[in-house]
Amino acid sequence: MLVVVVANMIEIMSNTLIDYIRGLSTRRKTFGAGQDLFNQGDDVENLYLVEAGVVHLVRHQADGNVAVLQRASPGLILAEASVFSSVYHCDGVAVSDVNVTAVPVKLIRRVLHSNSDFAEGWACYLSSQLQQTRKRAEIGSLKTVAARLESWLAWNDGGLPSKGEWKALADDIGVSPEALYRELSKRRVSLRDRS
Repeated sequence: MLVVVVANMIEIMSNTLIDYIRGLSTRRKTFGAGQDLFNQGDDVENLYLVEAGVVHLVRHQADGNVAVLQRASPGLILAEASVFSSVYHCDGVAVSDVNVTAVPVKLIRRVLHSNSDFAEGWACYLSSQLQQTRKRAEIGSLKTVAARLESWLAWNDGGLPSKGEWKALADDIGVSPEALYRELSKRRVSLRDRS
């Protein structure tokens, strides 16, 4: 019961924080799919709240691979740890057409120092994002599509998203959509055979 109460409190605090951030901004920006919001080494000037679309926070590896460190969808803050950095350590890349609310990072820092309710909301938001990151790391460490899907289902009360959201689920568990579809098909056949 305590876990549910804490989770609800974090969600309420996060929603309040997001609304407060929107109120600080006077600028909305749009980016087309494939455009960079910022690049590694750029000065951190703005905090971005994703309003529509998806942005990936990526780091390019020496072997040419790309590591996706964050998948920011609507209602999420992109590269929130950069608030206390002078430069970005990754690239922010629009995966789809994106609308963001931009707030000068200097303003965010000022509000963090002067408004304890905002600072508490910020801490709750960061805590929630850390939990999500650990969940994705745990799921990503599993070897098979079946194991990753099982783990995701366990974290999400056993329910699958609607069919239109399966591609996002595949992204979330780090497999190709085709591999996920094959696994779901196997499960349907298995359930049919049990009947």
